[in-house]
Amino acid sequence: MSVTEAGRLPALLQGDFHVHSTFSDDARSTLAENIAAASSAGLRTIRLTDHVRASTTWVPEFLSAVASEPVPDGLTVLTGVEAKLLDASGAVDTPSGLVVGPGGVDAVVIGDHQFPGTDGPWSPTATRERLDAGLAVDDALDLLIEGSIRAMERTPHAQLAHWFSILPKVGLDEAQLGDERLLAWAQAAAATGTIVEVNEKWNCPGPDAIAALLDAGARIVASTDSHVATDVGRYERVPALLAEAADRAAAERPAAEREDAR
Repeated sequence: MSVTEAGRLPALLQGDFHVHSTFSDDARSTLAENIAAASSAGLRTIRLTDHVRASTTWVPEFLSAVASEPVPDGLTVLTGVEAKLLDASGAVDTPSGLVVGPGGVDAVVIGDHQFPGTDGPWSPTATRERLDAGLAVDDALDLLIEGSIRAMERTPHAQLAHWFSILPKVGLDEAQLGDERLLAWAQAAAATGTIVEVNEKWNCPGPDAIAALLDAGARIVASTDSHVATDVGRYERVPALLAEAADRAAAERPAAEREDAR
C-alpha cells in the first residue's frame, strides 16, 4: 500500500520502523536509497536499522553516515541496531559500549532469531529436538515469554522485531500462547515503554497479540523489515493484521463501553 495507491496513509502506516541498508550483509540498498524510498512512499518516519552482534565495531560509522544524509522535508529519520535475544535471562547480543539514546542509536531492535534457552540461544533445529525429547510445549512457551519480558526490562529504548516469528520455525503457533501469557507480555511492553513492531515480512505478531498490546496501552508501529529500498513503506499484510486486532480488541470490551463508543 502506498500514497499513490490509496491516498493519504493511515497514521500507523506512515512509518517504517525496521529498514536495513548495506551496513547489514544481507541487504542491498544504501542509506540514501532507503531515505529516498521512504519519502517517495509518503512516510513520515523511518528507522534505519542494521544487524549487530557483540563483535560489531561499525556503529559509530553507521551513525556518522546517517547524520550526513540529507533528509527530505516531512520525514523523520531514526536509527536502530538489530540484535538477537540470547536466552531466557533476557540477554541481548549487543556490542560492548553501545550508546543508546543521545549521542548513540535511538533504539535497540531486539529480534527473536533463535529460541531463548536456559543455557543460551537454541537454534530452531535444537529447539525442535528438545521438544521431541520431552520438553513440554507449555514450558517452552514460558521460556519464550520469560525471556521476552526480561529483555524488555533489561534493554532501555527497545523495540521488538518480528516477535513470535520464531514459533513456526520450531513447530509451534502463536495460538498456543494463550491469553495469560500474551497479557503478561503486553503489560511488560507497556510498563517498560518497549515499542512492538507489526512486521510485514514475517506477518507477525498476530491479531491476538496485537489486541493484547492495544488493551495494555503498549505502543505499536509498522515495519517492513526491508532489505531492498523498493520494499520500504509497502504494506500488504500489516493493514489486515491491524484491522483484525482492532476488531478483536473492540469485541472484548465490555458491552457498556461499546455502546458509549457509538
